[in-house]
Amino acid sequence: MSQNYLIVNQAVLPEVFSKVIEAKKLLNSGDYKNISEVVNEVGLSRSAFYKYKDHVFVADKTAQIRKTLISFNLTDKKGLLSSVLNRLSELGGNVLTINQNIPIQDTATVVMGIDIKELSVSVNELLVELEKLTGVNHLQLLSIE
Repeated sequence: MSQNYLIVNQAVLPEVFSKVIEAKKLLNSGDYKNISEVVNEVGLSRSAFYKYKDHVFVADKTAQIRKTLISFNLTDKKGLLSSVLNRLSELGGNVLTINQNIPIQDTATVVMGIDIKELSVSVNELLVELEKLTGVNHLQLLSIE
C-alpha cells in the first residue's frame, strides 16, 4: 500500500488538524497526565485525536537534521532485515535506532528511527522502495521531523 504525503498550508485545513498538532505537543511536554486532559485542553474529541494522530505532522522549515520513524511488519525470513537495511543505505538513509520484536506467527514488528537528511529520493519514494522488498508486509510512517 503506497502512501503519499503532502505539505499543505495550515490556513486551508480544517481546525481539527491544528488541534491534533497542539494536542501532540502538549502530550510530549509531559505536563498532562493523560490524553483526556490534553483533548479537553485543546477542545478536541478523543475519537478525532485517535483518528488523525498518526497522520498529521508538522513540517519544520528550520530543522537541519531530518529524522523519521517507520514501522515495518516483516516476514520471519533470514536476511530480510539486512535487505531492508541495505536498501535504506543505498537510498541515503542512515539508521539511528532499531527496535525489533520477536516474530509471532512468522511476522516481526520492527520500528526504525532513520536520519533522512541525505536521502537520494523523497520520503514517499523511500516508502515505496522499501515496500517493494519481498517480505515487507506492512510499512507505516509513524512520524517525521
